[in-house]
Amino acid sequence: MTPQALVDQTPGLADFSARELADTVERYVRLRTGGTIRSLHVEVSAGEVILSGHTSTYYNKQLATHAALDAASELSLTNEIEVC
Repeated sequence: MTPQALVDQTPGLADFSARELADTVERYVRLRTGGTIRSLHVEVSAGEVILSGHTSTYYNKQLATHAALDAASELSLTNEIEVC
């Protein structure tokens, strides 16, 4: 399923619990990065999305950022994914 397909079937952000939103963001990131983020963890709290995990390239980290922003554009984003 593409990220756009998820957007098309997804209600507004206000209809989601923090866990549901975190799950949606995680699906977006996994789809967009092809699963290249190891130990991916997504936390949503107080209007903020926090990504953490590990990847081998800055490009994958950037893809994760864009995917998370596409999934939850109304929230602020902190990307703590480590490139190693």
